[in-house]
Amino acid sequence: MEVIVGSILQSLNKTIIAGIILAIVVFIIMIITNNGFDYDRSFWSAIFRYLHVISGVMWIGLLWYFNFVQIPNMPNIPDEHKPAIGKVIAPAALFWFRWAALATILTGLIVSYLNYYIVEALSFGLLTNGASSKSICIGIGMWLGMIMAYNVWMVIWPNQKKALGIIEVNADEKAKSARTAMLFSRTNTMLSIPMLLSMVTAQNLY
Repeated sequence: MEVIVGSILQSLNKTIIAGIILAIVVFIIMIITNNGFDYDRSFWSAIFRYLHVISGVMWIGLLWYFNFVQIPNMPNIPDEHKPAIGKVIAPAALFWFRWAALATILTGLIVSYLNYYIVEALSFGLLTNGASSKSICIGIGMWLGMIMAYNVWMVIWPNQKKALGIIEVNADEKAKSARTAMLFSRTNTMLSIPMLLSMVTAQNLY
């Protein structure tokens, strides 16, 4: 048993597959105990909300990794070891970071559509003759999330490509790009705190 578990956990792909299988088992248990589901908008809303949460955990988790772990500790890394960060770890992390950001926004918009509040929330009721407190609250979170995703794709990633040498630029522009990417990453870290507050309170206080 230990050998089997060890062989699974030594491989990320096998670990993810095992997690998906366990999730399917849990889902089957839910179906059995609930005597099935009506595969309506509520069902698909739950599915996309699950995907929304998974994507968001990946996105914000990596955002906080960059800002709480990688950036503060870069000065402590010997110069001969820094290329491992810039050439290997950072590009891999940024791949998952930017695509998780996009997935979070898209699944969130789908959830808001399936629950009939996408226009009300995004317009704060200006296009729907008023909005509920819940829609205003979640609308704030949605706009903060979209601003953050814009920063990822339109500012952080383009500048990181220069800073990491994926796009060749001179030393001055590389340093400038690194600083710009860092400042917008810090901006996203700041925005993530009220964004998460808006999302959580919208689902639990209203």
